[in-house]
Amino acid sequence: MKNRSRTDLIGSILEAIVRGRSTKTKIMYGAYLSYTQLNEYMSFMLEAGLVKDQKAKEDLFSPIFIITDKGKHFLDIQNKINEMVTVVQNK
Repeated sequence: MKNRSRTDLIGSILEAIVRGRSTKTKIMYGAYLSYTQLNEYMSFMLEAGLVKDQKAKEDLFSPIFIITDKGKHFLDIQNKINEMVTVVQNK
């Protein structure tokens, strides 16, 4: 796997959250990150308001992460930029 930029990693995390019920473990495997990387990025993303956490009713110890409107906007813009870059590279 090639080196990914900070925005690519944030996009991967947001995509993993959008796909379904998102505990830290599922996000970590879905975005192909180490636990240390995930904690670093999740702290940043929570502070930036891209995601929020809530406690699951059945498990009071594992928070579930949800993408916010700001996070959806970030992901939408990143996907549009990636599409534009792909079109330019294919010409």
